[in-house]
Amino acid sequence: MLMKLDFETIQLKEMDKVKLMNRTDRKYWFHRSQLPDLLESIKHDYYILNIDGESQLPYKTTYYDTGSDKMFVDHHKGKLNRFKIRRRTYVNSGISFLEVKFKSNIGRTIKTRITAEPESSDFTEAENQFLTEQTPFEVEELKASLLNQFTRLTMVHKGFKERCTIDLNIRFKNGIKEMRFDDLVIVEIKAEANSGISPLALILRNQRIKSSGFSKYCVGRSVLDTYLKRNAFKNKIRRIEKVMRSNELIKN
Repeated sequence: MLMKLDFETIQLKEMDKVKLMNRTDRKYWFHRSQLPDLLESIKHDYYILNIDGESQLPYKTTYYDTGSDKMFVDHHKGKLNRFKIRRRTYVNSGISFLEVKFKSNIGRTIKTRITAEPESSDFTEAENQFLTEQTPFEVEELKASLLNQFTRLTMVHKGFKERCTIDLNIRFKNGIKEMRFDDLVIVEIKAEANSGISPLALILRNQRIKSSGFSKYCVGRSVLDTYLKRNAFKNKIRRIEKVMRSNELIKN
């Protein structure tokens, strides 16, 4: 379902002003019914990314892990200095990147990426070299472990001090099962540590929506792969179900 978005727009080439590859992240999530008021409240403070006339952009992501699910297990244990590896495709353009996200022991998120083959089941020679340089893993031990699709709105603060993403229409697949979180909204505010007070964060606080971590990878794996130990994520999954239970919006 498309929404009317009454924002001034920004183009992709202007996003270079706010890449934020080394940043702090805050995530929030809530029921989609709260989104229209939120967007109305921030429309004068933020631009919205527009590509070829579209601002509600579909994404497709494939996550990789080892045969022993080390990246999932590290996150489950709360280990810092941990990695995520994913191939992300911007569906409308067909452009893909192979990305490595590193969460440091001081809470910083560092992302590196290279252009990649979309939806490839194998790594190219360039991708092999990139993964070898950026991660401690042997490329041969990596396998596709989760497919994630969603629609994203990307906002940029008019002072170019932060970038915000709003994800909806979220679904997960593992080759056997699919889980849809149709009306869950995930907001992420990405900023340099000294960027000051975020207008979006203030609005969320006023709406009594608190910051709460949300890893699409870990939530998706937890709800689809029941063999995994996932005690650390059970409360979060229960809270997601509670947010949406009255509308029966989690569909199997």
